[in-house]
Amino acid sequence: MTNIAPKSGLSWSVRAPACLLVLGVSAAWLLRHLVSPHAENLLFDAIAGVFAVAALLGIVYTLLASWLVGRFFARGASVPSRFPGVTVVKPLHGDEWQLAEHLDTFSRQDYPGPIQYLFGVHDATDPALKSVEALRARYPEATITVVADGRLYGPNRKIANLVNMLEHAEHDILCFADSDVRVSRDYLSQVVGALGEPGVGLVTTVYRGLCAPGFWSQVGAAMTDYHFLPGVITGVAIGRARPCFGQTIAMTRDTLTAIGGLEQFAHHLAEDHAMGEAVRRSGVKVAIPPMVVQHACVEDTFAKLFTHELRWSRTIRAADRSGHLGAVLMHPVPLALLAAMFSGGAAPMCLLACVALAARMLLVRNIDRATRSPTRGLFNLPLWDILQFVIYLASFCSSGVVWRGIRFSVDGNGMLSPAQEE
Repeated sequence: MTNIAPKSGLSWSVRAPACLLVLGVSAAWLLRHLVSPHAENLLFDAIAGVFAVAALLGIVYTLLASWLVGRFFARGASVPSRFPGVTVVKPLHGDEWQLAEHLDTFSRQDYPGPIQYLFGVHDATDPALKSVEALRARYPEATITVVADGRLYGPNRKIANLVNMLEHAEHDILCFADSDVRVSRDYLSQVVGALGEPGVGLVTTVYRGLCAPGFWSQVGAAMTDYHFLPGVITGVAIGRARPCFGQTIAMTRDTLTAIGGLEQFAHHLAEDHAMGEAVRRSGVKVAIPPMVVQHACVEDTFAKLFTHELRWSRTIRAADRSGHLGAVLMHPVPLALLAAMFSGGAAPMCLLACVALAARMLLVRNIDRATRSPTRGLFNLPLWDILQFVIYLASFCSSGVVWRGIRFSVDGNGMLSPAQEE
């Protein structure tokens, strides 16, 4: 399905939820004028009841997530018994916000084993290489390798970049990390420790948002921190989620060979999820240590934020359709507000909305406490939740995504193909 933006204004993906809202209001107006008052009340009460039940279930989920988040980060980290060589593999593209600072955190690791830093670009003139040269000057003793190779194997350019770099990897432990990620000094030690546990074939990490200056980037970080993060932890705890996050993935060369290499993922939208599933099929586990990395949120306008979050939501939908459908219960505040609206502002429904908001505030507090982060902008929580719900609804409106400025269609198996213009 095509998803082409007009030359001006927002794309159809951004406008679709607003259109649905207008249609819903119009339908409600018609019902009020074409249906008898008694039937109208019964219908609206029934709709309000459905939303109220969903909101109640969402509150239960939120309280459960509040507890599970604390339990997740209270676990002890695995301590490596040895410190083998690690190749940190980083695909780069463009001069991103604070790229040098992101890369620097990987160069200041408290890891006694040998580390190779392998950077890859498709174009030798890519401005991201300026940050690599600055890193080389700052750490002249570091082993830094740069690969500029334009070969492609499918529409997923990140996978192509990784495949081109692997020919130059020196060590058997491969740590793939996105360019917009920051890590703590013990990151490699924790990852290697987890990878050394019996039966573990891949290690991935959950992440929080690191916001660039600006209101909308702060909103994006809040969505990551207080919606995505607890959703993952809860899903893993109840056995519903099977995550693997491209922000950081570590595995051995033997595991990568056993699953058939990376080139097979060159047509996947959610290549990280596909990698995790391939590792699980090979008979080993995907481990998530009790640590958090930071992922840069740089969308400085509403349109950019909406497009980015919509792509991520559609990625989840492509990877796990039933799970994505069930994720409606992760939105108790919007669901309770809809219940209040359809009930005509009935006191029990308004109270339900207040309880839902209180549960969400408790979750925010517990996440920040567990990750030792300050809480900021809590008064914006209703906005965060409503916007996240609108993005969730929009993810069902189209199968198109925008990735690094290029539009793709996504089929039912999560495979990418270039979108055709109308």
